[in-house]
Amino acid sequence: MAEIGLGGTPVRTAGDIPAKGAEAPDFALVSSDFKEVKLSDFKGKKVVLNIFPSIDTSVCATSVRKFNETAANKDNAVVLNISKDLPFAHKRFCAAEGLEGVLALSEYKNNRFSENYKVDMVNGNMEGLMSRAVVVVDEEGKVIHSEQVDDIAHEPNYEAALAVL
Repeated sequence: MAEIGLGGTPVRTAGDIPAKGAEAPDFALVSSDFKEVKLSDFKGKKVVLNIFPSIDTSVCATSVRKFNETAANKDNAVVLNISKDLPFAHKRFCAAEGLEGVLALSEYKNNRFSENYKVDMVNGNMEGLMSRAVVVVDEEGKVIHSEQVDDIAHEPNYEAALAVL
């Protein structure tokens, strides 16, 4: 189990996220228009998995905005914003923010993504939600960058993730 923080309070996750060099587990999540989206749909592109607890928190919302602002102009790359929020919440957020083309994905139908990526928080006030993590996958499905953010209140290291694109 990885240990992170929630405002300084220790929180454990289900395990360690996939490390650099590992094969990224495929998944099926639900888009804000209720379509199934798989990692394998993006074979041949670099994929940023922006994983977070809830779109309704300020740091999570900031990460969606920043990754989509900075990665949108990168050739052959896509950002997948992943949480357990319902597709309705993702759609509402993008509409309120005026964001177009954002791929926000929900795990509401099953827990296989969080089980395979080991991002579930297993104790604390946010138990059952996903931790804040970033995994970047290359065109062939290999992890080329992996960050389990040390505290839910902290933003990810955008520069490190974007550098591998």
